[in-house]
Order: sequence, then C-alpha cells, then structure tokens
Amino acid sequence: MKPLILTMGEPAGIGAEITAGAWRALRASGPCFALIDDAGRDFGVPVARISAPEDAGAVFAQALPILHRPLAVPVVPGKPSPAHAGAVIGAIEEAVALAKSGRASGVVTNPIQKASLTAAGFPQALAKAIARLNPALIMETTRIVDAALKRDFGIAAPRLAIAGLNPHAGEAGTMGREEIDIIAPAIAALRAEGIDARGPMPPDTMFTALARPGYDAAICLYHDQALIPIKTIDMAGGVNVTLGLSIIRTSPDHGTALDIAGKGLADPASLIAAIRLAGELAQKRGLA
Repeated sequence: MKPLILTMGEPAGIGAEITAGAWRALRASGPCFALIDDAGRDFGVPVARISAPEDAGAVFAQALPILHRPLAVPVVPGKPSPAHAGAVIGAIEEAVALAKSGRASGVVTNPIQKASLTAAGFPQALAKAIARLNPALIMETTRIVDAALKRDFGIAAPRLAIAGLNPHAGEAGTMGREEIDIIAPAIAALRAEGIDARGPMPPDTMFTALARPGYDAAICLYHDQALIPIKTIDMAGGVNVTLGLSIIRTSPDHGTALDIAGKGLADPASLIAAIRLAGELAQKRGLA
C-alpha cells in the first residue's frame, strides 16, 4: 500500500504526541504512514529517517517513518514561533505534491496554529466568509458533497440539509434576508438539477438528535456552525475531510492544544480516526 503522508502541524502543539500515539495504535494493522517533520525532535517512540515515501512500509512496524525536514529554531511546547510558519506550510505543500504525483495515497494534516499562519500572510475573518456567500458558492459546495457521498461513502441518493445563516433561518426575513435572497434560490436550483437539497433549516435546531435522521449531511455556511455540533457529538472520533480535491485529505477534529502540549496528556483518537478514514477512502478510490 502506498503510505499516507502526515504533516507536522504546529510544532509547539500536540502534533508530535498524537502522531506517536497513532503510530503505536496502527503500527501492526496500518494504514501505513510517513510523517514530514524534524526527525531530531523527541517523539517518545522509535523513529526512522527515510529518504522517500516508498521506504515507509519497510520500517513502519518497527519505527515511525519520518521525512526529515529540520526546523529553523528549537521547539518550545506550548509556545508557537513565527520562525516555524514556513516549515508548517512547506510540509503541507510537500505532502500535497506527493499525493498528486501518486507517491502517497493521501494526506493527513496535523493541527495548525491559525495565528502563526495569519502572521505569515494567510487572512482569517468570519466577516469575509459571510460577505462571499452567494447562490453559486452554495450550489458548488452542495454538488461536491453530493458527489463525494455517492463516490466515497456509498450513499446512492444523498439527502442534504442546508443551514440558514441567521438565527431561526431568518424568521421570514425579520432576522436577516440571506435565507430569502441567497440560500433558498440556491436550493431551488439544486433541486431542479436532481439533488435532494433541503432547507434553509434553522441552525439552532437542525443538529438535534430528532432532526439528524432526516438528512445524510449538513451543508453549513461557516466554520463554527459545522464544527460546534460535530465536536459536541463526537469530539474524539470527529474527522475533517476536504471534499472536491483531486487527492484525499483528512485531519483530526481539534486544534493544537497548546495548553497541554508536551505534558503527555494528548488523546490521539481523532488523528487515528483521520488516518483510518483516509486509508479507507484510498482503498475505495484504488489509490492504496
């Protein structure tokens, strides 16, 4: 099997700890993976420096395979350094390139520190996301989800619930008109294409236990609208999957946990779930 490639994530966070935990859990069963990171760091498990992803399988049962990429300055757990931003971004770029070239079966990204990347020039703002909202973007996203559920998850006729933006889905326009002017027209157009899109649904009730059986996936309009219910329902088992790419990309459903970094308290469960899901998707797509 072609290995998955894990990225280092924020070096000052829990990435190294959960990667080591994932290797311990998966070393015998797989899926096999290699990590892009500084092999000189203390991972608490045996490590093997490899020169190419193709070498990971031969050592995976005995040691954590690492594509050695030295960091510019030493890592201090819990204290991110802007000097690491280039290596964090570079690891993601390299992992994507390996997957696109067919040398890796997919990419699993360890948690990154958004503030460090913002300092390096990556913009982050909820207001900008809301300002970009338009029917075409909603339709494009929903088509991607519909296709992925059919291809990767075996759901022949996905039922897709599209969330409203405002509380109570706008309350007939009295709490905002995005539902009327943007979201509802997108849903109507999607249904005309044969996609089972439903909504806009009130975001304060659509994630309850009674509501969830009515759809296969929820289309949310910004980060926290989706991640709050996911993390509430299953923080340890939640996995981020980026759909619509030419490659497989997953990640654990939590952040860098700077407050516990280096203390041996990090739970690798979500990263293990992310690795397993990436491996399953690779098998289904014939990429392994």
